[in-house]
Amino acid sequence: MKRKLEECKSKGLDVELEVLTNPLVAVQGPLMSKVLQAGVDVDLSQLYFMNTTMASVFGVEGCRITRCGYTGEDGVEISIPEGKEHHIIDCLLASKEGSVKLAGLGARDSLRLEAGLCLYGNDIDETTTPVEAALTWLIGKRRRQDGNFPGSDVILQQLKEKPARKRVGIITESGPPPRAGSKVIVDEKEVGKITSGVPSPSLKKNIAMAYIQTHCSKLGTEVMVETRNKLSKGVISRMPFVPSNYYLKK
Repeated sequence: MKRKLEECKSKGLDVELEVLTNPLVAVQGPLMSKVLQAGVDVDLSQLYFMNTTMASVFGVEGCRITRCGYTGEDGVEISIPEGKEHHIIDCLLASKEGSVKLAGLGARDSLRLEAGLCLYGNDIDETTTPVEAALTWLIGKRRRQDGNFPGSDVILQQLKEKPARKRVGIITESGPPPRAGSKVIVDEKEVGKITSGVPSPSLKKNIAMAYIQTHCSKLGTEVMVETRNKLSKGVISRMPFVPSNYYLKK
């Protein structure tokens, strides 16, 4: 980053690098607003999904609350001045407005997968395109028209023609949960690989994401998933697997 900073400055660009060390606490779930509202000086009913505001949180000034998260649920992420995070966490855990519990990466991973959200390094990386990943909504109209962005030659061509592979959702009802690297098989031929997979606490089934050959990606297509040398029946399914519950302006 420092090398890029010097490169930009050498071109006469007005740019500075500021490293922020603020801890980040995510509060997620349908009772988030009720739990948090008692401790903040802003009206959370007016803070909609992907909007942000500065606020005092349980007496801590200089916090930034953003209505977002990676669970598919209503929630916020709170950027907190360094050293004040334990006070805010303790206040949240002591809430009488709802049951607040600490959750780790395993819980977050199952929630984000139920919501059909990609994890960088698993489901998307420098080798995937937005078209393959079913994320074409990220490519704005102007960018499509101008075609002057990194990777535009490949991406615009894929928009005109179907890519060779596509990210899909898969549900399996029995056997071990699919894991990254598990083979996806159709008509006894390998057509792709799993990138993420977990048991879904909400559906009581195994769910997964995979990249498979586009001609096999139609919803309802039956597949076999090979995990730990065992084959499990699966079906190509719509994502999100569980409907999202974002707080949107109506």
